Amino acid sequence: QVQLVESGGGLVQAGGSLRLSCAPSGRTFSTNTMGWFRQAPGKEREFVAAIRWTGASTYYADSVKGRFTISRDNAKSTVYLQMNSLQPEDTAVYYCAAGAIGTMQGARYSNSYDYWGQGTQVTVSS
Repeated sequence: QVQLVESGGGLVQAGGSLRLSCAPSGRTFSTNTMGWFRQAPGKEREFVAAIRWTGASTYYADSVKGRFTISRDNAKSTVYLQMNSLQPEDTAVYYCAAGAIGTMQGARYSNSYDYWGQGTQVTVSS
């Protein structure tokens, strides 16, 4: 089992920034990819970004490309999502996920992931 704990959510004004963190624990060696997803009220969960634990591969949704940056600190076993230029439409619960995924294109699908965090709320006011 892998446990995921997200932190860093909160309330920010439009144009502001937040950094989310995800610290996995447990059998993390069973996974090779970490992803961030989000779900707004009344909407389906959508892919935001993904990163491999090794190498330089990252993958972003078009809606966040150029504004969000996913990164990792292997020494701390932590994955980050730096969110800049936040807009009200970025308001959602953000979830961290972990899985063993073959291709980065597969990382955009929620069913590619085996483990999920509880989520952290991000609210962007206009």
